[in-house]
Amino acid sequence: MPMDASTQKPLLGAPDSAYQTFPQRNAHQLDREYIRTLQNKRLFLAAFAAVLGNFNFGYALVYTSPVIPALETSNIPTLKITRVEESWFGSMFTLGAAAGGLSAMLLNDRLGRKLSIMFSAVPSAVGYAFMGSAQGVWMLLLGRLLTGFAGGVTAASIPVYISEISHPGVRGTLGACPQIMAVLGSLVLYALGLKLSWRWLAVAGEVPVLTMIILLCFMPNSPRFLISKGKDDEAVGVLRWLRGQNTDFHREFEQIKESVRQQSRRISCAEIKDPFIYKPILIAVLMRFLQQLSGVTPILVYLQSIFQSTAVILKPEYDAAIVGGVRLVSVLIAAFSMDKAGRKILLFISAGIMLASNLILGLYIHYTSPPSHNSTTTIVNGTLVSPESLTAKPSGYITLIPLVATMLFIMGYAMGWGPITWLLMSEILPLKARGVASGLCVLVSWLTAFALTRFFLLVVQDFGLEVPFLFFAVICAGNLLFTGCCVPETKGRSLEQIESYFRTGRRSLMRHHI
Repeated sequence: MPMDASTQKPLLGAPDSAYQTFPQRNAHQLDREYIRTLQNKRLFLAAFAAVLGNFNFGYALVYTSPVIPALETSNIPTLKITRVEESWFGSMFTLGAAAGGLSAMLLNDRLGRKLSIMFSAVPSAVGYAFMGSAQGVWMLLLGRLLTGFAGGVTAASIPVYISEISHPGVRGTLGACPQIMAVLGSLVLYALGLKLSWRWLAVAGEVPVLTMIILLCFMPNSPRFLISKGKDDEAVGVLRWLRGQNTDFHREFEQIKESVRQQSRRISCAEIKDPFIYKPILIAVLMRFLQQLSGVTPILVYLQSIFQSTAVILKPEYDAAIVGGVRLVSVLIAAFSMDKAGRKILLFISAGIMLASNLILGLYIHYTSPPSHNSTTTIVNGTLVSPESLTAKPSGYITLIPLVATMLFIMGYAMGWGPITWLLMSEILPLKARGVASGLCVLVSWLTAFALTRFFLLVVQDFGLEVPFLFFAVICAGNLLFTGCCVPETKGRSLEQIESYFRTGRRSLMRHHI
C-alpha cells in the first residue's frame, strides 16, 4: 500500500497521531502484528547458507592448533617448521583477515552482500588446497593468508546480509548465528584434529566452503541492496519469498525504499561531518576496537601457555574442548536472550564478568608468582616458561582460580561483547556507508588482534603475566562506561527506526520500550 508523507517520519517507539501509518492504528502495534504473520522458514534457510561462511571462519582460525605440533616433528625437511615460522603461521590469518575486511569495503557496495560472501569461497578453497598439498612452509603461509582473507570478507559481509534480510522479531537471534557457527567450526576442527592428519584437516575444510556456495546460488540478494540498485521489482519478489505470499510485505518494502531513498547518494567526505553518519560509524568502530582490547584473542591463542604459567593442573588436549564448550553454551544463551533482555543489558553483564575475571586472574598471578619476571620468564616455542613459577606452585583449591576465571571470561565475552558487537555493527550503520563502514570495523578489529597477539608474549617477558590481565580489566571497565554513554538499545526496532534515531537524536523515544 502506498505511504503518504506523514508515514515517512521517524518511527521510534511511541508515535503520536502524526506518525500513524494507517488511520486510528498505532504504527508500533502494526509492526508487531505484521511480524506475527510472517513465515520464517525461508529466512532461516538463507541465514544458514550465509553463516556457513562463519563456520569456515572458525574452522580456519584455529587450524594451526593441531597442525603446528605435527609440523615440528615432520619427516619432510621443507615442512619442518621453525619457531619464527610458527609465529608467522599463527598470525598470518589475522593479516589476511585485515586485508579481507579492507576489500569488503568495496565488495559489499559493488557486488552486494550475497555475492561478496560467495566470492570469499574462492580464496578459502584455494587456501585449503595450498595447505593440504603443501610441500614447503611458503605454501602453508600462503594458505593461511588466503583463508584469513576469506574470513575477513565474510566477517564484514555476513552480519550485514543477515540483518538486511531479517525482520526485528528474529534479528537478534539470527544476529548471534555468525558467532555460534564460528565457535562450532572451531569445535569441529578440534574434534577432527584428534583423528585426522593435518593434510586431511585442510581437505575437510573444503566441505563447508563448497556447501555454502552451492546453497547461496539459490538464495536471494538482500532487498535493501536491490532497492539501492534500482531493482524494485526484484526486491518485492525477495520480500515475498522471505516473508510469505499472504503477508503485508509491500508495507515493509515501502519502509525500506524510503530509507534507501534518504541515503541514495554515495557518502562524501563532507557528509562524514554529519552526526547521522559519523556517530554510528564511530560507535561501531570503537566497539570492535574495545572488543579486541578486552583480551579475547591473546587469551584464546595462548590459553595453554597461560595455564602452564599459572600452575593449573589440566591436560592440554582438553583445554580447547572445555573453552569451546563454554563459548558455545554462552553464545547460545545470548542468541535466545538478545531479543528478550535487550542488547545493552547483555553488554553490561558481559563487560562486568570480563572485568571481574581479568582482575581476579591478574591479582592471582601477581600474588602467587615470583617477584621478578625479567630474569626468569622466557618464551620457548610460543609457550611462557618460568622455572620459579613452575616450582613454587600454589596448593589446594586455590589452583582452580585461574581455570575458573578464564572460563568466566570466555563465558562473559561469548554472551555479550562477542556476538552483540557484530549484531550492532549491522544494525546501526547507515545504509549509504554500511559496506565501507563494516569493512572498516573488521579491518580495525583484526589489526588490533594482530598487535595484541604479536606483543602479548613480549609484555609478559618484560613485565610479568599479570600486567596484560590488569590492562584488560581496565579496558573492560571502560567498556561498561562506553555501553552506558554511547550504545543505543536496538531491541525490537527496525533498521529504519534505528536510522531515524541517529538522524533526530531523540534518545527519549529510543528508551520508551526498553
